[in-house]
Amino acid sequence: MNRYSAYQAYDSNDFPEHWQAKRLRFAVKLNPSKNELLLSDSELVSFVPMEAVGEYGGIRLDEDRELGDIGSGYTYFRNNDVIVAKITPCFENGKGAIANGLTNGCAFGTTELHVLRADLDLLDPDFLFYLTISDWFRDLGESEMYGAGGQKRVPEDFIKNLIIGIPPKDEQQAIVGFLNYKASQIDALIAKKQSLLDKLTEQRMALVSEAVTKGLDLSVPMKDSGVDWLGKIPTHWQRVLLARLIQRFEQGWSPSCEAREASQDEWGVLKSGCVNYGIFDERQHKTLPASLKPIESLEVKPGNILMCRASGSKHLIGSVARVTSCRPNLIFSDKTYRISVNESLIDPDFFIFAMKSKYIREQIELSISGADGLANNIPQASVKSYQFVLPEIDEQRAIVKVLTEKSGRISLQEDKTKAVIERLQEYRSALITNAVTGKIDVRDFFPTTTNEQKEVAHG
Repeated sequence: MNRYSAYQAYDSNDFPEHWQAKRLRFAVKLNPSKNELLLSDSELVSFVPMEAVGEYGGIRLDEDRELGDIGSGYTYFRNNDVIVAKITPCFENGKGAIANGLTNGCAFGTTELHVLRADLDLLDPDFLFYLTISDWFRDLGESEMYGAGGQKRVPEDFIKNLIIGIPPKDEQQAIVGFLNYKASQIDALIAKKQSLLDKLTEQRMALVSEAVTKGLDLSVPMKDSGVDWLGKIPTHWQRVLLARLIQRFEQGWSPSCEAREASQDEWGVLKSGCVNYGIFDERQHKTLPASLKPIESLEVKPGNILMCRASGSKHLIGSVARVTSCRPNLIFSDKTYRISVNESLIDPDFFIFAMKSKYIREQIELSISGADGLANNIPQASVKSYQFVLPEIDEQRAIVKVLTEKSGRISLQEDKTKAVIERLQEYRSALITNAVTGKIDVRDFFPTTTNEQKEVAHG
């Protein structure tokens, strides 16, 4: 941020001296009433569930409903209103947007939203939006959340009583122009890095899929697998159902938990996201209340194989990981399976690699049942019906050795790319926060150079 200068003088609230320090209640209308609507019951409006609200901007508008079909338990907003998720973890994750392009100019959405309508004499709606996605706003709001466990919410009083700095309107527009430009630059760089990540993912899947269906020696005799989408396999390999390879298949337990991470002497319950593309993350858990007795037989131990059974994110469903290390007192949830394989028939790591392959992934996606959100799941019977192709155990281990080495090199590239994306995201957040709170003066801003873009991406 050193290339941007500060303002010459600041007030007692640490805003630029010529800005107005004002409680937000005097600059916005909070949660306006739908009684202002003049539409008939047969007219369409946008319908916005929480999953349609983007993180740090954007609303997916792919559902309309007739006004008369919408009950009383939804949040009303219209074009140019700013929406802010109020429940944990959506608020902390930055879910919020400025509404634009709504059907007939209005929408109804999840009750877990606050709606802020700018007083246009004081606030530019886009400036208000940037303010609400700033780290400053989110950090203060998080400290004011109330409630227990996963039901903590940002209260209306936080928004009403928050003292903000309001620049003159022309200065707000200058700040918005600066942030629009910089955000589009940074987002373009992030998109390029994300494209690289996607290509690395495709490269890994192609590598794994080839090895676990054709082997390492492509000169060996081949035979028809008997499955059109699988094609030919080595003559000495066999095709078997996963049910034949499983010794034990368990589903976990999902009691009502506290959203925080458990301390070392507390029990925790793992979330479905603890398994993601072959990686186990023990931090993805909630705390089991002290009033509930843990089911100790469900405690996760090193060597366990976990599979995501159900999730709001379809891409996570079917993800499998082997637990290499794990803190004690963690239970897997009912959105997760624990699978023990017969190691005389299939090497556990070969099983993990096979589950990442294209031919197993296609079977997973065909077996997912349910509609939206957490209804998406894979029944046990479907998992057991997956068709595997197997060489002898020694050849499996040789394949695992090669895949571990090659996929490890891909993982290093992915880690470097993810680190760049994280730095870009942090830089964007810092720009937004510093601009809307007056820590940097961007009134004389002019477009940055290519050298600056490179500095952000690589520095």
